[in-house]
Amino acid sequence: MSFSDLRRFRLVLIDESHNLRNREGRRYRAIAEYIASNDSRVILLSATPYNKTYLDLSNQLRLFIDEQKNIGIRPEKLLRELGETEFIRRHQCPVRSLAAFEKSEYTDDWRDLMRLYLVRRTRSFIQENYAKLDPKRNQKYIEFSDGARSYFPTRVPKTVTFEIKEKVSDDQYAQLFADDVVKAVNDLTLPRYGLGNYQIPTPQKPPTTDEAKVLADLSRAGTRLKGFCRTNLFKRLESSGHAFILSIERHILRNFIWLHAIEKELPIPIGTQDIGALDTWANDQDSDLWDPAADNDDSDGADDPTTTIRQVLTVNEAKARASKVYDAYAHQFHRRFKWLRPGLFDDSLAEDLRKDAKALMAVLKNAGAWNANRDTKLHALVELLVKQHPKDKVLVFSQFADTVDYIAEQLETQGLHAIAGVTGNTNDPTAIAYRFCPVSNEKRDQVDSNNELRVVIATDVLSEGQNLQDCAIIVNYDLPWAIIRLIQRAGRVDRIGQKSDTILCYSFLPAEGVERIIRLRSRVRQRLQENAEVVGADETFFEDQDNAQVVRDLFTEKAGILDGDDDTEVDLASYAYQIWKNAIDRDPKLAKIIPTMPNVVYTTKPHKPTADWPEGVLVYLRTAEGNDALAWINQDGASVTESQFKILKTAECKPDTPALHRHDSHHDMVAKGVKLIVETEKSVGGQLGRPSGARFRTYERLKAYADTIKGTLFATPELHKAIEDIYKYPLLRSATDTLNRQLKSGIGDQALAELVVSLRKDARLCRVAEDVEAAEPQVICSLGLRKPE
Repeated sequence: MSFSDLRRFRLVLIDESHNLRNREGRRYRAIAEYIASNDSRVILLSATPYNKTYLDLSNQLRLFIDEQKNIGIRPEKLLRELGETEFIRRHQCPVRSLAAFEKSEYTDDWRDLMRLYLVRRTRSFIQENYAKLDPKRNQKYIEFSDGARSYFPTRVPKTVTFEIKEKVSDDQYAQLFADDVVKAVNDLTLPRYGLGNYQIPTPQKPPTTDEAKVLADLSRAGTRLKGFCRTNLFKRLESSGHAFILSIERHILRNFIWLHAIEKELPIPIGTQDIGALDTWANDQDSDLWDPAADNDDSDGADDPTTTIRQVLTVNEAKARASKVYDAYAHQFHRRFKWLRPGLFDDSLAEDLRKDAKALMAVLKNAGAWNANRDTKLHALVELLVKQHPKDKVLVFSQFADTVDYIAEQLETQGLHAIAGVTGNTNDPTAIAYRFCPVSNEKRDQVDSNNELRVVIATDVLSEGQNLQDCAIIVNYDLPWAIIRLIQRAGRVDRIGQKSDTILCYSFLPAEGVERIIRLRSRVRQRLQENAEVVGADETFFEDQDNAQVVRDLFTEKAGILDGDDDTEVDLASYAYQIWKNAIDRDPKLAKIIPTMPNVVYTTKPHKPTADWPEGVLVYLRTAEGNDALAWINQDGASVTESQFKILKTAECKPDTPALHRHDSHHDMVAKGVKLIVETEKSVGGQLGRPSGARFRTYERLKAYADTIKGTLFATPELHKAIEDIYKYPLLRSATDTLNRQLKSGIGDQALAELVVSLRKDARLCRVAEDVEAAEPQVICSLGLRKPE
């Protein structure tokens, strides 16, 4: 993917930005390159910016922030633990940088970082601060400019149970959840995901340049892929027995494909080693590292041959099928893979492939073919659709395309009509959304009653970017291992235009078997922690710290479990607004009193000092650039913390809090706080922007050029004034465009200097502030912190 041919846009707006969590992906790299080359401003929109780790956030920020740039704040909690000297020695990066925050695992540090860049509006925050109450319905609503109202429905969690008979020998789910199956999966070696471990250090025939590159990629990916593979097998087990058995069959067959290549001394087909292939957030297919979507320009559109198999029970059957599929890979699908000689790997590769295949074939033999007629979970869904909600629109979610296809097929077999399935392979998911919810999509005149859908079964491909609020009933056929997905799914129908007062959110859990799910997930978590293959990886597999409690809360239908984050998680501006609004609601006179107060007003409040949070003064300053900033200075004149949120929280006091006499050094501390803020802002740049931007590059080149011509006729006062202006003031948009074009074309230093001097002479270089007084920093107020006597 490349955006190099696109025109330059000053602003790039990216919806569902959480899909750009992986900066190694081609899509991410293409977008990042476009933003950098065009010096574009960026707005990221997402209801779920965070999925697995804090790196999900930093990767999105990296789209417009250089990792080494001074961002003005530090990971305070991490630095307090390590000390600044030890941090620099250990990590070799600036402490006030995005790279520094990426070293922290502390939530407080990441909250401080995100409050600089995040404008967040939680559901509860909007209800508290923007909504009105309808006394007749006892329900809150948002009123639009035309008088229309949008109410906030109540999200009600409901549980659908299905029976698992542990003591009945032919119970399908009991057989798959049995300890021997869990042990078999946990004990898999998974050599296809750790191929780098089998590489011969000095093979008889050294690897070619292309082979060496593939081998290097394998080594980088192998530490995480095994953990993802095991976790996904268990996720599919929770999803449906049908999906789990299909995955086991495919895994066996792909092992035999590699064994076929090794035995015949043929090249081994290596699928993509991208983590995204196993990340069910973005991929609902059982790709198993074979990526049909990649490099498929030579494909005739045929499916991956391994998706068409059924129960493989004998070694001979597996070998025969593997031979045919290998031929298809080598000819019809050759460009989908990278190919490596078996001679690059030692004999234990084939041994481990056979061992895993044998273990999984034993699982299949014990489980037998999946029988939909005895599927108690499927029967529970049919009963929900036929008896409890026979006429309502229902949206059924599953993580996996195999489960969606299975449910859709079986519901039609049961005689249900007006049903459709939506997966990543669906040609036009939006068309399905229109047929399912014609009113909310304004397609009522295009969708007649005969073509309208009542039930849609979908993967999370339909949980983003679609209006589905004609429906008010959601069913989670399988339970995501991250609660954020449940919230996002509820958000598909809890949107402006929803007419129902209540949204029902059903989740499937085995009757009297919640602990079974919890135990399974706990064992997977323990295995991942113990497995040396994933130690030190930057991926986590459970977003929820207490996954077990989340499952129990869903099972007991605890209210509020689907509401999302509370108000303390909003951004700093929203938090400050909430403080202000609450204050003037309580005392409306404050709305007139506070704006008329003079600058530099001060007072002192009682404070219980600790070693980390000593006595001192809080300073609120408006900088020369018009930015609001807070500082906390101790009695020695040193900064206590750069956390704006911590300072704001420390300033909090009740209306009846008594004022204390100020410190004798109060004003001296304020002066040091002002100096600190001003120096910090200067070090941040001035405002020079990202290193890839026109302003930064022009300044750095001209500054270096001025040093080389120092003392010559070329070192004119006009050039030095132009360089100084670029540092002090933002470029005009026309100047940015001109400089970007010239820098791209490879303009020389002298020509660049002449261009900049000419632009300045014509007043076309910078937006220079003419109001000198306004360019001075202004102390708004200060608050002393003093231990009460």
